[in-house]
Amino acid sequence: MRRAPHQLWRGVRESARSDAFGGALLLGATVLALVLANTPAVGGYEAVRDFSVGPAVLHLDLTVGQWASDGLLAIFFFVVGLELKEEFVAGKLRDPRQAAMPVAAAIGGVVVPALIFAAIAMSAGADALRGWAIPTATDIAFAVAVLAVVGRFLPPALRVFLLTLAIVDDLIAITIIAVFYSQGLQLQWLLLALVPLALFAVLAQRGIYSWYLLLPLAVTTWALVHAAGIHATVAGVLLGFTVPVLATRRARVRTATTEEGEPIYDGLTAHLADQWGIISTLVAVPVFAFFAAGVTVGGLDGLRSALADPITLGIMAGLVLGKPIGIVGTSVALSRLPSFDLDDSLRWSDLVGAGFLAGIGFTVSLLVGELAFAGTGTAVEHVKIGVLLGSFIAAVVGGVLLSGSNRRLSRARRE
Repeated sequence: MRRAPHQLWRGVRESARSDAFGGALLLGATVLALVLANTPAVGGYEAVRDFSVGPAVLHLDLTVGQWASDGLLAIFFFVVGLELKEEFVAGKLRDPRQAAMPVAAAIGGVVVPALIFAAIAMSAGADALRGWAIPTATDIAFAVAVLAVVGRFLPPALRVFLLTLAIVDDLIAITIIAVFYSQGLQLQWLLLALVPLALFAVLAQRGIYSWYLLLPLAVTTWALVHAAGIHATVAGVLLGFTVPVLATRRARVRTATTEEGEPIYDGLTAHLADQWGIISTLVAVPVFAFFAAGVTVGGLDGLRSALADPITLGIMAGLVLGKPIGIVGTSVALSRLPSFDLDDSLRWSDLVGAGFLAGIGFTVSLLVGELAFAGTGTAVEHVKIGVLLGSFIAAVVGGVLLSGSNRRLSRARRE
């Protein structure tokens, strides 16, 4: 029996909202890229990735790979911006006491990996230190996907902790990209970008969310921010921050009705995050991963060469060791202070597992690596190997630790 189109679309939407599905799609794109980059098909893969398209007069003559990282990934960061604002206004980050511990843990999870990377990579020279921010990122999609697969019976507070930590981590990563990895600031283009950004904000605040009005303004803002020399994904976050969170008489979306027939309204951030989150999950992030993760390893010799590079080792150590040490160490140090509460349902062993999951840098780590070592050839390839291996090891260790806790809780429930 054939399903109606609206039923198929509903099924796609439900799948796209699944943490496990998003992680699986991301993993599939990564594996496919690695296979193509290490088989005779590598020529075709690189030809597509390096093919340039776009108007040069607007500084948009980018390769397909750059369109994926600068363009499509801006959609991902737009959704991140929406979610960040929602958390600060009406979510977990609204209550300073509740947010204090994961926020502090996120900061520790940025500082310690950066220091570990610097300590290892400095032996390769000053240029290698440009990658200090690579192991500081956490990939929300992958980390939460692993937790969804192995942590069915784990306390809900652990997912809240990991999500809050990852959200703050993303905010720090966005700031790092804007401050440290933007080149040749062109102030005139940045000032021009404020015009469509302001118009976008006015329409959003008035509750006007028609795509044919907002999308041209968003694309114009993105193009002008790109021309200004700031990484264009920052434009996605700025656009997300302009959208109102709370439902008002002017800015709201009707989502359902009560049993009494009264309408139920939602804010625009939740509505737009739901709409664009699907595109981010199904298209933007997997396509970016497909073009970013395609590293030619070069067999065992190539792998040995990469693992002998302090940059690769620094990234792996930062992700696998720095993340859990920074997150758990900060949490332990602050847990006795009255302003830093840890949920009573959480065990320290669960927090260690979450700390390893936070070491899944992947998407943002690959992006920072491309920005830090653009045009350096071998260094970029070694960065990708370090990110992929480090993220894989962190995922496996974190998954094993949390699955053990999950089994114990499952047995306890049955007894």
